[in-house]
Amino acid sequence: MLSFRIEKAGLLATTAIVAAFAMPAGALAQEAAVEEAEGVEAAPVANESAEGGPIVITARRRAESLQDVPLAVTAYSGEMLEREAALDITDIADTTPNVTLEASRGTNSTLTAFIRGVGQQDPVAGFEQGVGIYLDDVYLNRPQAAVLDIYDVERIEVLRGPQGTLYGRNTIGGAVKYVTRPLPEGTHGSARVSVGTHGQLDMVGKVSMGNEVFRAGAAVAWLQNNGFGENIVTGEENYNKDVLATRLSFEAGDADTILARVAYDRTEDDSNARGGFRLIPGLASGAPLLDDEYDTRAGLMDPVQQVTAEGISFHLDAGIDDHWTFRSITAWRDDESATPIDFDTLQAVDLDVPAIYENEQISQELQLLYEGDRLQGLLGAYYLDADAYTVFDVRLFTFINGLTALTQGDVKTKTWAIFGDLDFDITDQLSVSVGGRYTDDERRSAVFRETYFGGGSPIFGGAGVVFATTSDFEGRRNDEAFTPRASVTFKPSADHTIYASYAEGFKGGGFDPRGQSSAAPDMDGSGTVTYEEIYDFFAFAPETVKSYELGWKGNLFDDRVYAALALFNADYEDVQIPGSIGVTDSSGNQTFIGVTTNAAKARIRGLEFEGNATLMGDSYSDRLTLGWSLGLIDAKYLEYIDSRGLDVADDREIQNTPDVTASGTLAYVTQVGGGELIANTTLSYRGDSQQFELASPLDQDGFALWDAGVTWESEDGHWTLGLYGKNLTDERYITAGYNFLAQDPDSGALILGADGNPIPTLGTEGTLTAYYGNPRQIFASVGYRF
Repeated sequence: MLSFRIEKAGLLATTAIVAAFAMPAGALAQEAAVEEAEGVEAAPVANESAEGGPIVITARRRAESLQDVPLAVTAYSGEMLEREAALDITDIADTTPNVTLEASRGTNSTLTAFIRGVGQQDPVAGFEQGVGIYLDDVYLNRPQAAVLDIYDVERIEVLRGPQGTLYGRNTIGGAVKYVTRPLPEGTHGSARVSVGTHGQLDMVGKVSMGNEVFRAGAAVAWLQNNGFGENIVTGEENYNKDVLATRLSFEAGDADTILARVAYDRTEDDSNARGGFRLIPGLASGAPLLDDEYDTRAGLMDPVQQVTAEGISFHLDAGIDDHWTFRSITAWRDDESATPIDFDTLQAVDLDVPAIYENEQISQELQLLYEGDRLQGLLGAYYLDADAYTVFDVRLFTFINGLTALTQGDVKTKTWAIFGDLDFDITDQLSVSVGGRYTDDERRSAVFRETYFGGGSPIFGGAGVVFATTSDFEGRRNDEAFTPRASVTFKPSADHTIYASYAEGFKGGGFDPRGQSSAAPDMDGSGTVTYEEIYDFFAFAPETVKSYELGWKGNLFDDRVYAALALFNADYEDVQIPGSIGVTDSSGNQTFIGVTTNAAKARIRGLEFEGNATLMGDSYSDRLTLGWSLGLIDAKYLEYIDSRGLDVADDREIQNTPDVTASGTLAYVTQVGGGELIANTTLSYRGDSQQFELASPLDQDGFALWDAGVTWESEDGHWTLGLYGKNLTDERYITAGYNFLAQDPDSGALILGADGNPIPTLGTEGTLTAYYGNPRQIFASVGYRF
């Protein structure tokens, strides 16, 4: 049983009731998609297309009904995402159980992703992501530029639990698949303009043309707003948006024989640097708190904030015969981010971190798929060659004038894998599925650190002079693992699917690129720190997950209700825990280092319940539907060894993992003015969560968000008008932050000095900085299709 307290259960029940009768524009697009060949029609639900067609998902690398997939999957159609005015990929977390998707601290487009308590929020080179983000089946190796804006999207699928036997890259927490629209025959196009509060102006245009032999298409999105606050030091807009995204696609052939697709995309993000909000006054300057959470005093403006990301991919599907298909996915991606992060968010150079991220990857995936009467499966091979480079200053000018620690980390990854998955229908009702994956990960890491006096490092245009070299480290490691998967599926009838599954996940080890050689301990007491001791200080081992899941999916009440229930338990071993801490070296200088350890062992178990129901009406043009999602999670560390060698598991929590996530969506469709009117409203709730394993003032209490929208579509399908509101109650909630204040290592309570103020661990002002989710936004849109 889940070990939730009675009061939490009461809160959950209240939330579920409110969600069921008050809600939803952040629509849960959970599809009761059933293929026509099975002779079962899905009930008309809010997330289906205007024509009434269900989404067909490809979570198992073949088109099939969501009801038949023995996985916990939530799917969102592109049409529904447009109707609910979803702005970027983080919006879907509101209505997906046990999922967190947020912009990382101090950034606009770097993604922090957690699914079922597994993820990674540190974006520097050297850390693999626990949740895989796939753009048209291409794995994005780095989180920079992964907050994908929603335009030209066919659907988004969220797969929960370890994924490795079906996908090129092994991810232990889950996967988010962003699938762009295929190119239709003929000439088609669309344009949409949205205007709203905070100076929002979004313009999206698409056009395609071609025939059954060759098709070409282009899409462009220019997305802007004037920010939610102001930098009162520089006068710049804070939390603004200035993004230009383009995509070119070319297709030849058809899906029945040979289909080739080449796609190129590029995103340029020229939004201003995002300044945080101080939760305490300046400890040295006495700078008071600001009145608005979106205002800032951040003074660091160098380098100029800019993010560019681009990639090109080539997909080939070739039908060998009626049963066999060959597939190839070749891709190259590159991104660069210049990011000035003012940790202390004051004009003084107290804890300022100018940073540059450069990432490049080449990947190749080959698949051989078989589709028979009772046997289906695939055999795949995957290769990834990636280079991630991070360089940043840590400027502490108020401690010692011009004191700077420069860190350069370059991590090269070469990984290959062979994977396979096989499904066999023993009878029409009973089937088994088995799969496995062998992964070989090789990492080479170079870390170089220098201490400067008199200014910042020359890399960022500073005039500092080198005082000491504190790291000049090169390391290499190779990790191998075999991870199996198995499931049993039973269909008592065409309307119901029951499954039990077991899956293992593996994430390779690495090196903390922020480590400092001079901080490595002399473990053998020899009086000299050896290379082996430095290696052990920088290195961390792989982590693994063993996941057990029991699920049911079904259509009820003459297909008017679709529901899915999943119970899961995961054993999380050798959990990689990144830590960023302030230390004082032997010369009395403050510095910032990273220490990553396999400190923890955890048990994560929970429940997910989602679905949709037709409450009124029985046609696709006049109906009232309800969609819901519910996630309960009991995530607990069983062991957590801290820097003192003590087991503090009882005083640590798994970060970015609310114990309760819930949502409800009401949608009404009717005929108005010669067209179709769709009104929807969503209430979503997220329970208490911590930013880090140790409690801090940055932790967020449970909160609810309310969205609503009205869309009118003309009968001929050409015109679309919409009015939308997001976060209508203007809830202020923390999504990320920095904490460099002394804390009690057990309780997390701030340690106070003799003056009664918190004690800084870096700088003199004290850093307790929060970043917030978007406030209330109201906007209207008009679109035209041809």
